[in-house]
Amino acid sequence: MDTHPEAPPLVVTDTHKNAIRIIALDDRARACGIRAGQTLSDARALAPDLACHPADAASNRALLMRIAAWCERYTPLVALGMEAQAQNGAAPDHGLFMDVTGCAHLFGGEAALIADLEARLLVQGFHVRLCLADTPGAAWAVARYGQARLIAEGGHGEAILPLSLSGLRLQPSLVASLGRVGLKTIGCIASLPRAPLAARFGTRLMQRLDQALGRETEAISPIMPVAELSTERRFADPVSQHDEIAHVIAALASGIIEPLEQRGLGVRHCRLRLFRGDGHVASLSVQTARPLRNAAMITRLFEERLASLHDDLDAGFGFDLARLDIVHADPFDAGQSEMMAGRAAGHRTTESHDALVDRLGARLGLDRVQHFVLADTHIPERSFGRQPLAHAGVRGADKGNSAPALAPDLPAPDALVTRPLILFDRPELMHTIAEVPDGPPLRFRWRGVFYEVARSEGPERIACEWWRDGRGARSRDYFRVEDRQGYRFWLFRHGLYGRETSEPSWYMHGLFA
Repeated sequence: MDTHPEAPPLVVTDTHKNAIRIIALDDRARACGIRAGQTLSDARALAPDLACHPADAASNRALLMRIAAWCERYTPLVALGMEAQAQNGAAPDHGLFMDVTGCAHLFGGEAALIADLEARLLVQGFHVRLCLADTPGAAWAVARYGQARLIAEGGHGEAILPLSLSGLRLQPSLVASLGRVGLKTIGCIASLPRAPLAARFGTRLMQRLDQALGRETEAISPIMPVAELSTERRFADPVSQHDEIAHVIAALASGIIEPLEQRGLGVRHCRLRLFRGDGHVASLSVQTARPLRNAAMITRLFEERLASLHDDLDAGFGFDLARLDIVHADPFDAGQSEMMAGRAAGHRTTESHDALVDRLGARLGLDRVQHFVLADTHIPERSFGRQPLAHAGVRGADKGNSAPALAPDLPAPDALVTRPLILFDRPELMHTIAEVPDGPPLRFRWRGVFYEVARSEGPERIACEWWRDGRGARSRDYFRVEDRQGYRFWLFRHGLYGRETSEPSWYMHGLFA
């Protein structure tokens, strides 16, 4: 909002009932006699130099979300207010709900919390109306239609009775219907018989009344999921240097270890939030592929995350609050420490592998750190795939075996090799000459080179997966062949001769060592 004394009156407009109407205005426009719901033409008659801006719902919501994220410095329970569509020229609600139960003493009491919140938002250029009450409905009503900022405990009922029925968050059409029968304030309906009111005006009216008076519990839905554990640091002098931020991260990580130990948990996903005084909130998250309960390692993962940022962390004039949230934690299987110095070589190998995976995940994203897994299928190119190591159960299966499988059915050292070590992503078409149509090839041409077959084994028949490829899919006959120079190949005939096709095709699928 432009506060220059010579600035023209400012309004925000939107189209309603085929007319451009005022949905928001500043004090200068209000002083000119302009009101919400008025048409723009009537408003310009009162103030010809009126500055007009069209409503932008997407930008308004984005701004409200940024304010809500910043308000989490007071409580993690921050929710958006009711987003009713503008009707009859009334502006949609752009408020926030904050559940500060158990948080006010951290700021010197409820009055001090309200004063601090209002002062900080005022510095950012926002004019706010706020109220702290026992129920969300009472706080909403008094903040918009009353004057009080802090309702004493148990006094919310008396505070809302003189207010307009619009304070119950009702549709404007319902408020107008109540007004036509002389019911204009909350007090007018509070003592009336409930059954006739509900029968005539609907049960929503009584539900909103009960919620505002505390007769019915009303839960708010936080924008962000509430962390399982959280620790924070507040600073009298904002921090902005990289080494200061690193020191803060180390302190936060050390402070979260004891609560994790008490619960037998290890970190899987944690989030660092850095709050600036101007309303900006920087957020960094790291995930681990296994439960982690090591402060030094958590600190190092955040250092890797900071190093992976394309732009430096914008500290502005500094961060005055840092918070570390444990978004997700899993049971931590703590191993017994060794009595003698040193550890087994296998344990060190597994631990270093786990640490490497977590560091790569912090820098590149944990979903990009993958390993090969086998699939329940006989089709060779479908029998294995890649899976992020962060998936549950993967790390436990990899203990003591950090090398991933590079191909399906890898044999034991002395076992017969039935699958090639080099398997192509896609079988490659080739041309062959066979003695009989359903026999092994005698010679073939692949990638422009002719090969004479010296030995062959097969066929190994693999049926198609009709439930994936359809009823018309063809089976495969695989052969292991060796040419006269000793090169060994894995190839197959696509389609059973005489049953599925009269001219089967041949494909090269892999190479043996």
